[in-house]
Amino acid sequence: MTNPYLVRSLADIGIDDRPTAGGKGASLGELTRAGLRVPPGCLVTTSAFERAVQALDPAGAIRREIESLAADAADDADDYAAVARVTADIRRRIEMAALPEDLCAAIAEGYRALHREPDDADAGAPVAVRSSATGEDSGDASFAGLQDTYLWVRGADAVVDHVRRCWASLYSVESVSYRLRRNLPERGLAMAVVIQRMVDPRCSGVMFTRSPSTGDRSVIAIEASWGLGSAIVSGDVTPDTYVVSKVTGEIVKRSVSSKLRQHRMNPGGAGAVDEAVPADLQDRPCLSDDEIRLLADLGRRVENHYGAPQDIEWAISGAATNTGENVFVLQSRPETVWAGREKGPVAMPKGKAFQHVFDRLGGAAR
Repeated sequence: MTNPYLVRSLADIGIDDRPTAGGKGASLGELTRAGLRVPPGCLVTTSAFERAVQALDPAGAIRREIESLAADAADDADDYAAVARVTADIRRRIEMAALPEDLCAAIAEGYRALHREPDDADAGAPVAVRSSATGEDSGDASFAGLQDTYLWVRGADAVVDHVRRCWASLYSVESVSYRLRRNLPERGLAMAVVIQRMVDPRCSGVMFTRSPSTGDRSVIAIEASWGLGSAIVSGDVTPDTYVVSKVTGEIVKRSVSSKLRQHRMNPGGAGAVDEAVPADLQDRPCLSDDEIRLLADLGRRVENHYGAPQDIEWAISGAATNTGENVFVLQSRPETVWAGREKGPVAMPKGKAFQHVFDRLGGAAR
């Protein structure tokens, strides 16, 4: 049996497990337990990360090196070269660190448990290895895209190696610079890693359960492209867009783009490749109306579960169906742009520019 202190099934994790599962892992576990279709997975806990870092750095030098960047001067967060020098050495040390044998064994066992046939893992059945930091995907801060994800990783040894790479990505230039700018403390920060059975998507994308352009909460906005959703995130493709009314279920707006590029599984091995979309698919919608409605229903369910607007990543595998059995949630995080704008001001504005001064003088006179 896998050591639950080090590796846990996603089905055993909920949103309250952020300290051990990180933001992404806790959300995926919560959605799994809620009955939504999430690719089966396991999670390498923050305890495993902390144990590995403690063995590598018992004196806590890594944390002090990062904190020294913040302490030197406020401009250090914008000094790319300074941050790059410190983080490159930290990442190299983590990526090259030898892991305790029982930790390697626990990760390999968790990986093997994801596969239908016992020999699949040794044969190189593909998984996604995904970073899940303790501070990411919260309502107050979003680390989305700042730590690493690896696709179509095959074999137990490769999974262990990519877990180390995910740990090291906590100290990427982008991630450290973000924390410095936000004055986020290093103490207590840790990295879990999600290992999930790979979905080979026909199409994928993102979905917002409120309009990203207007903040309208009565609609769901969907973006879709062929292959992996990373083509949308990277800007390599202009996606199809759809707007669905939450009230009526009607598709109130649609725009089909020429989708010239797609990210797909690398046929030669691990990872993904950027390739041309076949000519007959470039101008074809990658979602049917039934699939659009299935996605909108999925978005409503996720939003209702969390009680707040969500930013959702999804994928559809195989041929089009009306059952939803090939529609998967890959991630869900709180929508932060419009939620941040809706927060009330610290003090109520006054009708006239100096009204607050008069109020203070009046109060003093009384």
